[in-house]
Parts: sequence; C-alpha cells; structure tokens
Amino acid sequence: MAVRAVRGATTVEVDAPEEITERTQELLLEILVANELTVDDVISVLFTATHDVIAIFPAAAARGVGFGSVPLICAQEIPVPGSTPRCLRVMLHVETERNREEIHHVYLHGAQGLRDDLPR
Repeated sequence: MAVRAVRGATTVEVDAPEEITERTQELLLEILVANELTVDDVISVLFTATHDVIAIFPAAAARGVGFGSVPLICAQEIPVPGSTPRCLRVMLHVETERNREEIHHVYLHGAQGLRDDLPR
C-alpha cells in the first residue's frame, strides 16, 4: 500500500449550510467511487473554502457520510483576485494500491476545469 493524495473541488451557488453540505458530500463520494476507495482507506482530509463560504464547516458535512472517525480540518483559501468564487477544495490522504498516474482527481460544478492538467 502507498499513501497518495487525491484532490477535488466544487462550488456552491449560495453560502447556505444545506448547499455546502450537499456539494461537499457529493464531492467526497465521487472521489471515493472514482478511486475505488472506502472511508477506511482515508487517512485524513484537508478542506479549504474561499472567503465567501462561511455558513458551515465542510468537515461537518463530511461526518454525515461516514467520515466521523477520519481526522478532518478546514482552512480558508488565499483570496487571489479573479479566483473561482464560492469554491470548496479538498485533499484526501489515502492508502491505495494505485500509482500516482492512476489517481482520479474530481472537479465538479463551477470548479470543473480548475486543474485540467491532472489525470481524470
């Protein structure tokens, strides 16, 4: 087994707890499916959010889909002018048999295209 990092991002239309929860959970589950992982494979998760997403911690949403025993932390993105608004980013550290080239990073909604250079 190797430790790998898996990236992902999504956006929300409005800064509301329900939407942040829905989009965070969607993103995490898509990452697990795309990489044939389970929550037991996840070592830790780092979430970041842009300055305009403050209604709820993305980590709270993650607990709702089984990440309760996984170490989770949230931070604020650097407010770079012109960056994608209302954006949630995530980096999962996982144990997997996959090599770096086989990792599937997931970008949804308004975050599609943020990292077109990464393998899908």
